[in-house]
Amino acid sequence: MHPALHNPIALLTLLQDWANAGWIRNLDLALAATLHQRCPTTSAPALLAAALTSQQAGRGHLLLDLATTLAQPDTVIAPVEDNTDDKKATPDTLGTVLRGLPLEQWTGSLTASPVTGTGPGNQPLVLDGHRLYLRRYWRHEQAITRHIQSRLSQPVTLAAQRLRDLLDQLFPPQAQRPAGAEWQKLACALAARARFSVITGGPGTGKTTTVIRLLALLQALALESPDGRTLRIRLAAPTGKAAARLNESIAAQVGQLELADIPDADIIRAAIPTSVTTLHRLLGARPDTRAFAYNRLRPLPLDLVVVDEASMIDVEMMAALLEALPPRAGIVLLGDKDQLASVEAGAVLGSLCSRAAQGHYTPDTRDWLGKVTGEAIADSLVDARGRPLDQVVGMLRYSHRFASDSGIGKLARAINAGDAETTRATLADARYQDLDQVQLTGPDTTALLHLACEGGGRQAPGYRLYLETLHSRRPTDDASREALDTWAADILAAHGTFQLLCALRRGAWGVEQVNRRVEAHLAKSGLITLPEFGSGQWYEGRPVLVTGNDYGLQLMNGDIGIALRVPVTPGQPENGKRLRVAFPGEQGSIRWVLPSRLQHCETVYAMTVHKSQGSEFRHAALLLPDAASAVVTRELVYTAVTRAARHFTLLLPDRAVLDAAMRRPTERASGLFRLTPGTDE
Repeated sequence: MHPALHNPIALLTLLQDWANAGWIRNLDLALAATLHQRCPTTSAPALLAAALTSQQAGRGHLLLDLATTLAQPDTVIAPVEDNTDDKKATPDTLGTVLRGLPLEQWTGSLTASPVTGTGPGNQPLVLDGHRLYLRRYWRHEQAITRHIQSRLSQPVTLAAQRLRDLLDQLFPPQAQRPAGAEWQKLACALAARARFSVITGGPGTGKTTTVIRLLALLQALALESPDGRTLRIRLAAPTGKAAARLNESIAAQVGQLELADIPDADIIRAAIPTSVTTLHRLLGARPDTRAFAYNRLRPLPLDLVVVDEASMIDVEMMAALLEALPPRAGIVLLGDKDQLASVEAGAVLGSLCSRAAQGHYTPDTRDWLGKVTGEAIADSLVDARGRPLDQVVGMLRYSHRFASDSGIGKLARAINAGDAETTRATLADARYQDLDQVQLTGPDTTALLHLACEGGGRQAPGYRLYLETLHSRRPTDDASREALDTWAADILAAHGTFQLLCALRRGAWGVEQVNRRVEAHLAKSGLITLPEFGSGQWYEGRPVLVTGNDYGLQLMNGDIGIALRVPVTPGQPENGKRLRVAFPGEQGSIRWVLPSRLQHCETVYAMTVHKSQGSEFRHAALLLPDAASAVVTRELVYTAVTRAARHFTLLLPDRAVLDAAMRRPTERASGLFRLTPGTDE
């Protein structure tokens, strides 16, 4: 075995070398050093496992799979190439260190250490077979598993014929409907009979439409129940941006919902909530603590919660939400299982929907669905060994947004399937008017700056559109507050027509440097005037992204605002003008905020794909780097493409980077797929 595995001090020295090389974080090193300091008898292999578990948590994994690490060490730590001229000695790689270490010896060293437990306790590490957790994530995973299993064991009893009558009225026959089963209707039925359910589907498959009809169905059934009261329902999303989008969609569709033949239609429509909050607000986030106001001892006062954009929820938030639900309350998760997972650890929706495409509905579920919906499920989706979890997951399989001639739709499907050949062919096919591909020669190429600033060609306008709106529609100095709000709303809407997305945050191809280059180009074009102090300062027209929740200002992580020069007192020009940042508020209102009060924000001509989740833009452009990266995955490219409603542009310097992304799906180690007995693990 490697010498470092015989001596904890030598192991810590090696970890320091890895941290210096950027292979692990200082936080990972600090965990191993702290464990050694507090428990000197802990062996070097156990300390190594602790550091690697921490490092994996930083990459979004809930656990370290020791067997996989021994077999494929490069999937855990991929050495970073040093392109500098300072040639330092390269540390031994993880593969070199682990060579000759048997799995039994590694797990044995952990079992023998007082810092490791195998279940409830207070040890910092938890070993489950060959899976090693930080206790915090083990507790979250156990809580999620326990609460979901509890709800799966409490099915809702429904009268089949009444359910059939209501579903037929909510989903009337259509003259032109997609071939195959009506999955919106099927997903609605599955969710109606469960206290925990998932509705997943790609962009345009009708997740919001389905859940509105589900809520109408549940309220109709509630009114017919013995107590005759409507359900207390709350709608939530992980971010302010996602909440705002759902709020707009829900409000528009509820008013158009056809309920003419259903008794108490007006009461039902009024009982469907149209206000959407963030999960943090729903749970009662408090400053200076990770704990929420609502929890197991003080449950939320509701009967059902619907959570949109569930792919963005990490395990800590999901555990907190489930803990805060009353025992008999229901929860419906909506989201696209193929999007990027949460920035924090865990891929909850992806784990729950890992078998959704194949259905795995039992014959009993198939027969029940046929009885209450009149829809026939294909035999390929029936599985006599289907798990209880499979019976509450409905996958919408037809996109109403992207027609058969849509390049965006075809591109998204090809990327999702990892089909590099079809992806390349679709991007190059001139028949698709909603796609463009731009070959770059460098990160500061004129083509990139022209696209971002000017747009042009078949593309939607770039950032010039919102800046021209700012200048051309500026109200008079004595304008009223209403006129200023209308002006700001027009600017925000124009800004939302285009967004430049980056795969990376740092480096020549990352958000930070691209933002500075676009900003300089806009200033050179005379569209903005930069302050003499340089980038990062406030000026009129600066778009900013909120990067942290601020409950005092009612701003959430992901909210976008634009700095505008407005009268200090609307209608009184003699009082002068000052910069205020305009953010979209509830029901079309505008929230004006002093720049000095925004402690967590950044310029947002470019944003990371992660930050774009929950958003939709008329035209989205993705900038890929010039070299393959572990960050550039299939899910990242898919998420970027599906942010575009009408037009998508791919900016890339090297086609090999796109091909590599197609071969690299995001994989997050998790135990959530073992939710119920009967898994064929």
